[in-house]
Amino acid sequence: MLRIREWWKDNVTRVLEEFLENGGQPRDSDAYTINGQPGDLYPCSKRGTFKMKVKHGKTYLLRIINADMNEILFFGVSKHNLTVVGTDASYTKPLTRNYIAISPGQTMDCILHANQEPNHYYMAARAYVSGVGVDFDNTTTTAILQYKGHNFNYRINFSFSVKSLNSKYHPASVPLDVSTRLVSTVSINTFPCTRRNSTCEGPNGTRLAASMNNISFVNPSIDILETYYYRISGVYGRGFPSFPPLEFNYTADFLPLELEIPKKGTQVKVLKYNSSVEMVLQGTNLVAGIDHPMHLHGFSFYVVGWGFGNFDEDKDPLNYNLVDPPLRNTIAVPINGWTAIRFKANNPGVWFMHCHFERHLTWGMDTVFIVRNGKHPEERLLPPPPDMPPC
Repeated sequence: MLRIREWWKDNVTRVLEEFLENGGQPRDSDAYTINGQPGDLYPCSKRGTFKMKVKHGKTYLLRIINADMNEILFFGVSKHNLTVVGTDASYTKPLTRNYIAISPGQTMDCILHANQEPNHYYMAARAYVSGVGVDFDNTTTTAILQYKGHNFNYRINFSFSVKSLNSKYHPASVPLDVSTRLVSTVSINTFPCTRRNSTCEGPNGTRLAASMNNISFVNPSIDILETYYYRISGVYGRGFPSFPPLEFNYTADFLPLELEIPKKGTQVKVLKYNSSVEMVLQGTNLVAGIDHPMHLHGFSFYVVGWGFGNFDEDKDPLNYNLVDPPLRNTIAVPINGWTAIRFKANNPGVWFMHCHFERHLTWGMDTVFIVRNGKHPEERLLPPPPDMPPC
């Protein structure tokens, strides 16, 4: 397994507390690491660079996870191609590239053929960032991998070229008759800075925030799963909108400042058991357009469509891939674009959906799906175990 992470010359809890306090983004990491080592482009670990030993002519399965909290990463192996055969624990049709683009929380299974002249070859990972003027750690772990063209095109080309197997033993069970349609904006926002003795790092002295459908999620004092199971009232509302409450040109170059301030709330979306759900995640250019790796707990979903600009409900579904779309649980919504997913709500319970950039999650780019019980015993939420400790 290859695990790619960020690393700070500090206690990571202090890093978290610092950016939560000042309302900005976390300070840039001091390095990226592959399996715990930054590599020999950094001055600290030349003797400790991670080495993976292979034999000429052999074929290897690399299980790669982006365990970094804040950046989409490119990863590649010098003079070797990587063939993606699985994403997020689901098989895919083989896709061969000389690099991959992997979002925080995503996993990829890649085949590597050791078919080059026996020698030393670098593995390398570095960040892809789409936001203009966004600070980030632009160092490279292990080595520099140079590509021609704009990073954005490489990331999009790779991410949306992956297909599921859709074979006899691994069929693609894409929901075709959709019963529940949802559209949600995913946005960077701002709040007025009102906290005393704090430094606000957002534009014009504001605190940075984030939202889905103009609601910046507020974590409740009591766990939503517990309150739902025991029917405790007053903890959350069921008013998460099915469509954006504010309609505007989401991806315009210039947007009114008043659109930047979202509502705060703990709102959930309730789904009927076994309903077929289509959700369009629409990126916006509020504050700063950027890619958003969106992750859904409790389900894998089919990525049936994507595009740039504003989603067109009449034209864009005509180009959906309903034959062999990839089955994922995390997908990056392209900068100033949209992504359409479909899934069957057949897992009763309370399920979190959020951006997998840690800063966006803490700023409020989250929501919760509550899937109701079905009619049969095996379609109902299980009770808590008797030895479950209190929250």
